[in-house]
This record gives sequence, C-alpha cells and structure tokens, in this order.
Amino acid sequence: MDKVAPPPRSADFAFADLQQSKAERLADRVYENLFHAIVTGMIAAGTKLPSENMLAGEFDVSRPVLREALDKLREDGLITSVRGSGNFVQNAMGAQGADVAGDSDREALQRIGDLLNGIELRLLIEPEAAYLAARRRGPADIERLRGALDRFSEALHKNAIMHYHDYAFHEAVAIATCNPRIVSTLKSLEYDVTRSVTLMRFLVKFQPLVRAEAVQAEHEDIFRHIEAGAANKAKRAMRNHIEHARTRMLTSQPDF
Repeated sequence: MDKVAPPPRSADFAFADLQQSKAERLADRVYENLFHAIVTGMIAAGTKLPSENMLAGEFDVSRPVLREALDKLREDGLITSVRGSGNFVQNAMGAQGADVAGDSDREALQRIGDLLNGIELRLLIEPEAAYLAARRRGPADIERLRGALDRFSEALHKNAIMHYHDYAFHEAVAIATCNPRIVSTLKSLEYDVTRSVTLMRFLVKFQPLVRAEAVQAEHEDIFRHIEAGAANKAKRAMRNHIEHARTRMLTSQPDF
C-alpha cells in the first residue's frame, strides 16, 4: 500500500506567509518612496524612470517586488509604460492624475480626515517617545539616530528620495524608548499620509527642497536633546516638529 505523504507542517505555512508578507512590505516601501518623489515634484512629469534593473538595485529588492510597486503606481495614474521605451512619470497634480484615481471628492476628503487623524495620533505618541528616548537611549541608539540624520542629509544634497530616511529617524527615536509596542505603533503609521493620488488635489503645491531643509533642522534639534538626555526639551522639539508637519501639509508657505 502506497504511503500517503503527510500534510505540510504548520510551520511551513507560517514561513510562507512570512515570506509573502515581507515581499509585500518591500513593495510598499518602494511604492511609497517613488510615490512621494513624484507627487512632490522631485521626479518631474515626463521623466523617464531608470530601468527595472537599476531601480531594483537602488532599492535593494528583487525585480518581482519592484514590478509590484510599479504596478501600483500605474494604477494610481502616476506612471505610464511605453512599449520598448520604459516607464514615464505622469502629471501627479493635474486633472489627469486626479481623474485616473477615480475617487469621489467625498472619498478624497475622507482620506484627508484619516491623514489628520494619523497626525493627531502621532502628536500623542511621538513627543512621549522622544521623552523616553532621551532618558533611555544608549550608544547604539545615538549611532542609529545619527546614521538616519546623515542619510537624510546625503539624500537632500543629492536631491534624491528622502521619504524613507525621514521615517527611519522617527523609527530610531521609537527604538530608543526600549518599548517594542511604541515601535510597532509607529510602524502602523508609516507612510499613511501618501496613500491616494486624489488626496493631492486638495493639498497645495510646495517646494520640496526648502521644506526638506526645515525637516532636517527639526530632526537635528530633536537629536541634540535626546543625545544630551534633555527629556522635556526632546518632547517639546518632537511636538513642534509634528505640528509643523501638519502645517506644511496644509499650507502653501514654502518656508514652513
């Protein structure tokens, strides 16, 4: 009598799920970085994107992961593919980008509400995280924070994508609290403000470079207080930073 093969172990299923989840997170990260670069004008309309091989190398992901991110950008109407020529950036802020998204104005306004709710949650969590980080940080935390700042600065001077390095600094602050629940909460908010092209219809145009320099200065201020162990000052600096982030999102003043 032939032997019946045993069913796969549950651990095998769990491993497969973890691998798929990891790939999805990588694709989301690539998508969000390119999304941010396009809607802020860092990559101008009409620009041809680098080849898939070059982008995969730039983001250190496989080509299937990269293609998943590019597919999302096509669905959003942010890029278009020309056979034999490659992928080209569409107009993110014009009528075309808004129409392609297909959301109603009501849905778009709801997304803005979700965005503001996320910032409100950050205002509750991140100043306290900065306070705890200043009290609990160790040498490894200082090194991690400094590294995130340096990578942001390097990207700024190269006029490269800075979105991920911005988040990396906030994640490093959360890690310095030594509280994994704070880290996981922050991760749940990562990039939640750039999920819809339609949302950009309601947000004013701004000058990415000027505002990135403001963000850099605010991050440096937070870092200085955390490094010095000045918990209350770190808390105030983080609150000011997030308040400014909310203002930058909703104002046309380029120097904010």
